[in-house]
Amino acid sequence: MLLLKSVRTTCLAPLLTQISRRTISTTMAKQARHRFAPLGQKANAEAGQMQLQGIIFDMDGTLCMPQNHMFKLMRDSVSIPADQDILDYIHSLPPREQDEAFDKIKAIESQAMAEQVPQAGLVSLMEFLDREGVKKGICTRNFDAPVTHLLQNHIPSHINPFSPIVTRDFRPPKPSPAALWHIARAWGLDADEKQRSAGERKDLLPLVMVGDSIDDITAGHAAGALTVLLRSSGKEELEERADVAIDRLDELIGLLKQGLTSQRS
Repeated sequence: MLLLKSVRTTCLAPLLTQISRRTISTTMAKQARHRFAPLGQKANAEAGQMQLQGIIFDMDGTLCMPQNHMFKLMRDSVSIPADQDILDYIHSLPPREQDEAFDKIKAIESQAMAEQVPQAGLVSLMEFLDREGVKKGICTRNFDAPVTHLLQNHIPSHINPFSPIVTRDFRPPKPSPAALWHIARAWGLDADEKQRSAGERKDLLPLVMVGDSIDDITAGHAAGALTVLLRSSGKEELEERADVAIDRLDELIGLLKQGLTSQRS
């Protein structure tokens, strides 16, 4: 089985740590619309088309089925209030308490690894992206062991590696767009420094962010990527915020062939 190298990175831009969820969410309404050329065809700039350069995937709830029960266990184990973000709360603790809290979180995630179930259409989509030469990356708030477990056990070795793979070690995490810009730079795409420090990107990147949560959609829009929501029970309100919503990963194959376009009004 092919082992995939995970990218571990710490925060590069201190200013981004000051971006509030409200600030990032505001950029969602301002974002222009993406219009990608059908894969295999040259983009028609006069028609407003872009050439897709890569797709970034969340992991939990996106590449594998959601395991939402973990979050209650995490909150209970560290006594995290329901109205506070899990990672934000832990990072606010003194260093020693942070280490203890992350150990508890990792223990819960490690136990859940054995119950991982790949999303429907996962392998078909990855094989298609490889045939079309589309870069693939991962941006997750999880730590690296569950990611490695998923790739080793549920993605065949003939599928090209995901790179970069950004995990919890990168700060700030989603919903900040910082990790997505990190991936974009690794793929040779420009991410303007002034726009990054302001917490938003006014122009569009030729990228797609696929996820199942508000953090994924918020980070994607703030980074300038087209956002694809993988629908799941209890998150129906996110469909209005995402550019595109799908029920299975392999639905993306047909959309990419015809030219993926934002469906937001």
